[in-house]
Amino acid sequence: MDIGEPEIIDPDDDTRAEYVTTSGNLMESRTSHLDDLLLEKLEKAFHKPTSLVLVHDVAKIASEHDPIDLAYACTRLPPHSRHVVYDNLPDLQAKVIFIINTDSTTRSAIFRVTENHEIKRLIDNMPLDEAVWILDDLSDRRLRRVLDLLDAKKSYRVRELMRHDRNSAARLMTNEFFAFRMNVTLGDVAKAIRDNPGIDLTRSVFVLNDMGQLVGYVPERNLIVNPSYVPLKRVMRPLLHKVNPETSRDEIVDLVERYKIGALPVVDSNDIMLGVITYEVVVEAMEDIGDEVIATIAGTREEYSENEPIMRRVASRAPWLLFTLCAGMITATALAFFDGRIWFIGVVPFFVPLINGMSGNVGLQCSTILVRAMSTGELSAGTKHQAVLKELMIGLTIGSAFGVLAGTLVFVFSITGVHDLGIEPLAIGTTLGFGVFSACLTATSLGAFFPFFFARMGVDPAVASGPLVTAFNDLCSTLMFLFIAWLIHGFFVY
Repeated sequence: MDIGEPEIIDPDDDTRAEYVTTSGNLMESRTSHLDDLLLEKLEKAFHKPTSLVLVHDVAKIASEHDPIDLAYACTRLPPHSRHVVYDNLPDLQAKVIFIINTDSTTRSAIFRVTENHEIKRLIDNMPLDEAVWILDDLSDRRLRRVLDLLDAKKSYRVRELMRHDRNSAARLMTNEFFAFRMNVTLGDVAKAIRDNPGIDLTRSVFVLNDMGQLVGYVPERNLIVNPSYVPLKRVMRPLLHKVNPETSRDEIVDLVERYKIGALPVVDSNDIMLGVITYEVVVEAMEDIGDEVIATIAGTREEYSENEPIMRRVASRAPWLLFTLCAGMITATALAFFDGRIWFIGVVPFFVPLINGMSGNVGLQCSTILVRAMSTGELSAGTKHQAVLKELMIGLTIGSAFGVLAGTLVFVFSITGVHDLGIEPLAIGTTLGFGVFSACLTATSLGAFFPFFFARMGVDPAVASGPLVTAFNDLCSTLMFLFIAWLIHGFFVY
């Protein structure tokens, strides 16, 4: 099924014209429109008056739509309804595709009402790398039972892969690939590929020496344009990039993105090939990294789901916000301590929101730019000092420009009566001007240094762009503004 054609969504659907005109909207993409229509069909089926009609309608929907589309649509159904869609898929292959493409919550909901032998059938009919990811959604007790049901060889390979970190090369690779000795001809390679239709041909065929070590690769195009009698050693290319099983996901993404590698081999310490990481898997890993970075910047690691329990989502956000609450209480205590002073009453309460707003945005811009550069590999250990210096210069320029602008505006408003605070206009303008300048410089300093600090401590640097540093930034900026207001008031008085 090609979801690129609107007719597959529904040939009689009158909303197609409206869909085409709104496809530029992020919430009206081609796939999201398809998901909405399919979800609407499923919801109607689940609200039929009798269970007989419900099952008939769900089975009809499951047979008419691609299991990949059903996998995405089911993530938005109530958990107790998702297994009904799975049970009514037309065949085992459709169920395998559905399970691979749906989310962890849906798999867990389905596995709760699925027999171990049924899970074993699914695992037997999917690639090993996918099977390992699926089995991660089982409890330890059920995992052991399912592994005991598997073929001894496959069970051993699954156990070996599960020993590695979830985001390592060993977990991302597939052990199904084509690799041949150097003297094998292209004709023999083509025959082997034809005889193994169950193994997907990656963008390369790998070449081994007589000891079985990986020494090169042959691009798939060379298999077509060269005569069948040519041995692989005459058309192979040297292999410049390979990884070991423990290589991290971030390093893999960096290699593939920089060198545009279609299939990245995984080898052991003796250069014996263990598997290959395909470009499609790397794209999925990049999406996961992007989701994690955005979530961390937002101050939460929750996975969005319409049916996720509210308290669970609250719990995922609360720890980050707790620090914000503590920082706010310290700020409020400081403001209360100085309440009653002449310089405080006439200046601070009116301009603290402005100071916090400026510092928060300046610090967020700085840290986000640096975190992005670190995650994409544009920023290295050798260039970080230059990057920090450049950000500090930008913060200094922004602070100077907006400090002068804010101070001038307040001074003009004061002498014209727009702001009648009962304090010398020049004192107010100077206070706010230096307050904005110091807030921007403080925010830039924190935004520039915190990402590297967190990275050095082994913490995701995206934390530097979240509520943690934002709250700390507001606290420092407010205290700095209080000090400047007190200092300038003393200068004008004495």
